[in-house]
Amino acid sequence: MQELEVDFGDFGEVFSTAQTSPFTVIEIDSDQAAAFAERLGVPVRRCYISDAALKARVQETSTAAHEIVGSKFPDRGSTMAGDFGEILTALFHASREHPAGVLDPKKWRLKQDRTKPAPGSDVVQMILPNWPASSTSDRIICAEVKTKSTNGASTPIQSAIADSEKDSSRRFVKTLNWLKERALDTGLSTISIEQLDRFIHPVDHPEATREFRAVAVICASLVADELVDVVAPPAEERALIVISVPNLKDNYERVFGAAMLTADDFEGDV
Repeated sequence: MQELEVDFGDFGEVFSTAQTSPFTVIEIDSDQAAAFAERLGVPVRRCYISDAALKARVQETSTAAHEIVGSKFPDRGSTMAGDFGEILTALFHASREHPAGVLDPKKWRLKQDRTKPAPGSDVVQMILPNWPASSTSDRIICAEVKTKSTNGASTPIQSAIADSEKDSSRRFVKTLNWLKERALDTGLSTISIEQLDRFIHPVDHPEATREFRAVAVICASLVADELVDVVAPPAEERALIVISVPNLKDNYERVFGAAMLTADDFEGDV
């Protein structure tokens, strides 16, 4: 996550823990959420394309950075909401792990269709404190993220739990292999093939920890109703995390709008 250039020590203050048992509830206050557009415009743009890749595409295609970035971002609607929930979850994990570094393949960069979610497990992140040496301190986090920004029939908490069970059965391993295929094809700038193989072929390394998480990112006005009768999964199987965001729809749309504006500013650096 280092390439996003987020001060995770500072950004971690955004996430206030309201509850830890039988599952975790994280609250973000309205002022912090309103500041997302200013704080996350550049990092969100970098989740979809690195500065180096954007500069290269501008030079190779003689196309404005704004147009290239626009070809990466989802349209307003469910995919944009889902992407934002995943990005916020990735930032939350990185903030909680700080000062340890978190490696993230930035699956949003690997989409074949910007109008759809990236395939496989939603958020996959590695903590490798002694790399290039593998150790028993190595960990991999796999999170299934569901986002609910407007009132409707969806049940993000139960859906996140159910789909997280798919991760821990087969989808997680399939996602790692898919990431390795992408690394062999187009390359990954934030995770190496060797780091992926550390978890794809675990018998070749010291035992590592695999952590499965079901995450629901929900508009604050809807959280109380969504928490009614929630049954948390066994803690040894997966963690359940609910992140409450005030005015979620307005704020994530403002973040993507701000990210587009940073592409205009970026053009002066090329």
